[in-house]
Amino acid sequence: MSATSPEPAPLGAKERPLKRADSLFARLFGVFLLAIVIAHLLAFAWFRHYGPHMPPPPPPPPSEGFERGPPPEGFRPPPRPPFWNAPFVFQLLALVLAAGIGARLLARPVRRMGNAALRLSEDLDSPPLPETGPYEARQAARAFNRMRERIREQVRQRSRMLVAVSHDLRTPLSRLRLRVEEVDNPQLRTRISQDLAEMISMLDSTLHYLQQERASEPQQWLDVKALVDSLAEDACERGEDVGVDGYCAPLKVQPMALRSCLNNLLDNALRYASDVCIELRDDPHEVEIRVRDHGPGIPAELREQVFEPFFRLEGSRNRNSGGVGLGLAIARDAARRQGGELFFEETLGGGATAVLRLPRT
Repeated sequence: MSATSPEPAPLGAKERPLKRADSLFARLFGVFLLAIVIAHLLAFAWFRHYGPHMPPPPPPPPSEGFERGPPPEGFRPPPRPPFWNAPFVFQLLALVLAAGIGARLLARPVRRMGNAALRLSEDLDSPPLPETGPYEARQAARAFNRMRERIREQVRQRSRMLVAVSHDLRTPLSRLRLRVEEVDNPQLRTRISQDLAEMISMLDSTLHYLQQERASEPQQWLDVKALVDSLAEDACERGEDVGVDGYCAPLKVQPMALRSCLNNLLDNALRYASDVCIELRDDPHEVEIRVRDHGPGIPAELREQVFEPFFRLEGSRNRNSGGVGLGLAIARDAARRQGGELFFEETLGGGATAVLRLPRT
């Protein structure tokens, strides 16, 4: 396959100064500095125009018989002190330094809470937020830690309930499979066996989904190109038509999560198309992996819903083609745990392209 033309690199380097300028520290520092400068300009202007002035020197005493005349030639009143004098500059620098320290102290609790919220979104087992600082910061930290514990408990309860239900359903389903063999009608026996097999497959997929969701895997450097080549070779050995295009340097990822994500995307594409191409695009800021097929495609209004658990499209993408609707949900969850994003777009000429973007940390 022909190599694709490289796309322009994202403007990450230009966005960083803008992001720093939009921080709470920058805003507080700007407000403090502006208030200080305006106050001092008004104060100096007021004292310059309305404050006390130095009195002129007394004229020389008049001689006897002569009237007081004009001041002698060359006399000049003493000059006023310059506006930008050394005391003003020293005072301005000291106040700017004080504004910077004050803004940093005010912005530190907000920044710390934002970092804790980001860690919690990536890992529910992240450490709690230290309850230090002023009263408002301690109160916000206590509320955040209580919210963190409630979220963790709800996730644990949901997982325990679903695992228990899935596990306890296996026993009656196994008994039903044995009793189905006693049905005399062959067609009815076949239909019931298919329904039972589908229920067991849904239970297995649900347990796998929950295990993936609870998994916490450290990030490691991985040769993504080698992983993609391995998945393509395995598919070709099964008789599928899978090609690989492009190259990318090693990336720091969660290896098992990335393998699960790409495997689900590849299986989903092969389910609806006879040939699939995996394309790699690399740049200094992110790696893009595109799984492209020329199957029936996905309508634009449903490209986000396909990532919901147990959601399946009607028509060509139905349960007769296999799957229970959890593969794409597992793939997106694995992508987001690594700070990436996963979405679908239309393939040129018809079909669907899964686009996986992973940042270079």
